[in-house]
Amino acid sequence: CVHTENCFVPTSEIIAVEETEVNKKQRNIGKWQKMAKPHAFTVYYVKKARNHRWRCSDVTFWCVDEHLCNQWIQALKELLEMQKSRPKQLLVYINPYGGKRQGKRIYEQKVAPLFSLASISTDVVITEHANHAKDNLFEVNINKYDGVVCVGGDGMFSEVMHGLIGRMQKDSGIDQNNPKAPLVQCNIRIGIIPAGSTDCICYSTIGISDPVTSALHIIVGDCQPLDVSSIHHNNTFLKYSVSLLGYGFYGDILKDSEKKRWMGPMRYDYSGFKTFLSHHYYEGTISFQPAKHTLGSPRDKDSCRTGCYICKKSEQQLAEQHKECGLKHEEEEWKVIKGKFLAINAVNMSCACPRSPKGLSPAAHLADGSADLILVRKCSRFDFLRYLVRHTNQDDQFDFSFVDVYRVKSFQFTSKLSEDNESNVTDTGKKRFGQFCRDHPACCCNTANSTWNCDGETLDSSTIEVRVHCQLMKLFARGIEENCKDEAAYSQSSVEQLL
Repeated sequence: CVHTENCFVPTSEIIAVEETEVNKKQRNIGKWQKMAKPHAFTVYYVKKARNHRWRCSDVTFWCVDEHLCNQWIQALKELLEMQKSRPKQLLVYINPYGGKRQGKRIYEQKVAPLFSLASISTDVVITEHANHAKDNLFEVNINKYDGVVCVGGDGMFSEVMHGLIGRMQKDSGIDQNNPKAPLVQCNIRIGIIPAGSTDCICYSTIGISDPVTSALHIIVGDCQPLDVSSIHHNNTFLKYSVSLLGYGFYGDILKDSEKKRWMGPMRYDYSGFKTFLSHHYYEGTISFQPAKHTLGSPRDKDSCRTGCYICKKSEQQLAEQHKECGLKHEEEEWKVIKGKFLAINAVNMSCACPRSPKGLSPAAHLADGSADLILVRKCSRFDFLRYLVRHTNQDDQFDFSFVDVYRVKSFQFTSKLSEDNESNVTDTGKKRFGQFCRDHPACCCNTANSTWNCDGETLDSSTIEVRVHCQLMKLFARGIEENCKDEAAYSQSSVEQLL
């Protein structure tokens, strides 16, 4: 076999192999015209570009012997068949309304042709209303699929995740309302094709928000386990979270931006500026269990990367802890902090995005069974601005006297308002307090409750109980790969050859 360029491609990153029709025009190019009757096949493969971007590239191999050519095609197809982690049947949910309303177009033009090339069959559902995908996941025969793909933003992913985790617990007879219930892991992977206004989860698990790159990660069958936090109030399940759970600053931004959806993604900038100027602080009590099973710490600058050693080792140590201590361990080692807070953030991943390349917690891990709890105490506007600016540069954002960060496996928060009422906030209490505020607009509004921002959606209760479930679900991703010095050269100049 002869080919025009040198490149090394692992079998795991070959997308497809197809016989190529050789026409006369091709045969007349240079050296091929000397061949009596050439035969050819094309190998489609993943080409890695800069900034974690993947593209589908191809190389054609020419051969004068038809039998030899067929042997190569057969051998390569058998190698691909041996890649057992690759999906063959996918359930796809498309949100046609999310972000810039481009979900359907992005899927049909950029993703569907790649799935077809890789011989993946799909059942596509265009969602028509909120919770359509979530409700549908409770009805479909989930066992016939190798994965579920959502086309949209973080909201669409959250909906599919809630449907899939909820379905698994229902099938296993587990009560989601019990905050101490050990949840059943989801073995069906979720793929995210980014097409929303925010694609934080994609950015934190692949390194880029790009539909083609995400589609290729699905095709090659990548698998990245992911921690999920369950959130409860008074033994009632509220929501699951995989990225940001924020009270105070980020909760207030979300609450204000919801009223300005007509502004599009710009509403977050406007609401952020307005919230910063209001400088509200909130009083309450945080109690948490330190994650003693983890190897890392929030300030060790050891970022989560592909095949992360800290995630693997922490998962093993957590499993050993549960075996040794059982449920007794759950009742011990709670640390309690009372105070006035501008922001309380709990993150299961770095929450990196193009504007904040390091994220809210640069050393947070995707699958170590813990969350990073960040407490920003009441401070001056100038100090708070200094803290926020550090999310955009390389300085240590936790190096402030008013910022504390802890790696935790569970925590509880009770607002001062709830404590004063000597009970958790009831509907009656909410009404009474609302009346009080209307009657006395000058009353110190800093004693009021903020809203919890859970992965971009608001929670009904300010008093919550949160628990991290180690590797509860899996994504079609591989974590963020270490950057090669020259990734462009990687796919072209290696002296090793495919054949």
